Amino acid sequence: MKREIVAGGTEDRMWKVLLVTLIILIIVLVVLYFLGRKLEKRQAENQAQLNAMAQTVSMLIIDKKRLPVKKSGLPQMVIDQTPWYLRRSKMPIVKAKIGPKIMTLVADASIYDLLPVKREVKVVVSGIYITAIKSARGGIEKPEPKKGFFKRLFKK
Repeated sequence: MKREIVAGGTEDRMWKVLLVTLIILIIVLVVLYFLGRKLEKRQAENQAQLNAMAQTVSMLIIDKKRLPVKKSGLPQMVIDQTPWYLRRSKMPIVKAKIGPKIMTLVADASIYDLLPVKREVKVVVSGIYITAIKSARGGIEKPEPKKGFFKRLFKK
């Protein structure tokens, strides 16, 4: 009683596994494509709302820090509306004096490093969100880009 080994059986399984993984990959890509389009539309709507509410305001920047939402000093209503997955992340928070009031505002991440501390600045504000810098008394100083580990290492 001799048993014959079929060499083609393992190749058939390999092709089936490869085909199934390819189909799953295509399905995942299609789902991600439609989710991306949906999020893109939502972002465009939010940007339109921010632009509609935008005002140019002159303010004195008192302090700026990256703080968690709960420790930021923002109104409780804003903290409650923050999605659960962003509650522990640190946000760019700016304390500024606008007229006689001292307010806590959230800065856009792209302009947070450009905001000068203890200077008067004209900014575009939409609600409690600082979206752009128009001008600063004494000019806007651009910070030096952070050097990576290897750049510092090879400079020596």
